[in-house]
Amino acid sequence: MMDWLGADRWSPYAVGVGIGLLSWLTLLLSDRFIGASTAFARTSGMIERLFRGEAVLTRPYYRKFVPEIDWEWMFVLGIVLGALGAAFLSGSWRLLTVPDRWAASFGDGFVLRWAAALAGGVLMGLGARWAGGCTSGHGISGTMQLGVTSWLAAVCFFLGGIVTARLLFLAG
Repeated sequence: MMDWLGADRWSPYAVGVGIGLLSWLTLLLSDRFIGASTAFARTSGMIERLFRGEAVLTRPYYRKFVPEIDWEWMFVLGIVLGALGAAFLSGSWRLLTVPDRWAASFGDGFVLRWAAALAGGVLMGLGARWAGGCTSGHGISGTMQLGVTSWLAAVCFFLGGIVTARLLFLAG
């Protein structure tokens, strides 16, 4: 009955319904919308706090987004643990420094791959803070509220992803 938990890929329709239910339950139980980018901002503040102590709280940004573990931070942790659990259940988990698709197009050198991943992560993080939300904040919660800017952001997420994938992997 629970064989679907071990599947390599889940139905996008079932996952979409699951995300919709999770969004509804999150709003119902916590009066908050799903989002993840602020958790990363809070994490950077927690790391800075290790070196600067309470002085980090004097920054205006960290007065607004206090560097602490909150529900959103736990949500992101749950995403990571859930993905790891799903990979283990499907039997597809393996430790890779360079994904096969990347290696086929750019070689198996991990320095280039990790530099590209770091640059992409930094750009995504900056974009999420600049846009006032990430793909989950705008793409799920914002579109659920019929926010025009969120629908525009979601269209741009998809277009940007398609264009980037075509540019990076056109030869492969």
